Amino acid sequence: MPADANQDRIDQVIDAMRGVYDPEIHKDLVTLNMVRDVKVTGDDVSLTVVLTTPACPLRGEIDSRVRAGLATLGWVANAEIEMTAEVGSRSSSPSASLPGVKNAIAVASGKGGVGKSTTAVNLAVALRRQGATVGLLDADVYGPNIPLMMGSSASPTASGGKIQAIESYGVKLMSLGFMLDEDTPVIWRGPMIAGALKQLIGDVDWGELDYMIVDLPPGTGDASLSLAQLIPLTGAVIVSTPQAVALQDVRRAISMFERLSVDVLGLIENMSWFENPIDGSRLEIFGHGGARSAAEHLEIPFFGELPLDEAVRRGGDEGRPAALFGSDQLIDTYKAISSKVAAAISVKNLERVEPLPML
Repeated sequence: MPADANQDRIDQVIDAMRGVYDPEIHKDLVTLNMVRDVKVTGDDVSLTVVLTTPACPLRGEIDSRVRAGLATLGWVANAEIEMTAEVGSRSSSPSASLPGVKNAIAVASGKGGVGKSTTAVNLAVALRRQGATVGLLDADVYGPNIPLMMGSSASPTASGGKIQAIESYGVKLMSLGFMLDEDTPVIWRGPMIAGALKQLIGDVDWGELDYMIVDLPPGTGDASLSLAQLIPLTGAVIVSTPQAVALQDVRRAISMFERLSVDVLGLIENMSWFENPIDGSRLEIFGHGGARSAAEHLEIPFFGELPLDEAVRRGGDEGRPAALFGSDQLIDTYKAISSKVAAAISVKNLERVEPLPML
């Protein structure tokens, strides 16, 4: 085929992709710079689709839409579509305190006892399992449980003037729990909390990360305020049980993040139900659906429901996260929720940053 004719067909392919929309972001793939390396050989087409996250929940749907778009050209006999991923950042300029971290996501709750740390751990592990590079910062300085929940008792080491993050299940970790005796209480006022967080962030070599999950202490105290001042958060994920008393505190947490100009990405309902081991029926111990209703009322995304499951508790106590070692159903649930969180981050980033020019 003459060079001019081949280029014409490449242009036709690109034009066809302008009519293919990402089902989550609702913009066409060319505008989003998701179509790369278009090649045409006779009637055969190959191209690469660069997803906005390895945890994309609609990979199959995007593939189908691309193939349908190519089919409209009439002359395409074979299509080879490669899927890869490139996580975007909340800003075109990196944070001075975390230069290699593309997105920092706070996991928060309005009150204690709702499974916030457990959810943060399993969210981090689920994102890593889907191919993202992930860090987990234990900012719950009063109760630093992440080392136990991630099955690590390592002692941090230093290299090149930086504390080296500890790795477990492919996730980079840092916590005061690695540096304190197990029985030592943390009795600190605000400035000391801010100083500790500053060290955990700025003095640690986190490397290159797609996502840093930050486990905040419950409530709306000093740690949350300090964190928002220390690093540019992409957004916050709120964890709640279905009961009214927990949801009342969720509204306070959301109000705090709004005042700090931090986007609330969405809400997760934990301990949504308990499955009766005798007959398989669902027991809604703390009620059910309260978080979904609150999300609808507050007009924020609802990421899903997690059960009150003994395997989740056991996984936290034994350092074997349920997102890796739980039942297939639990693993799939954490995967689905982490995918929705990743998709929400992609949407927020694309709202802030103009798309790159077509390569």
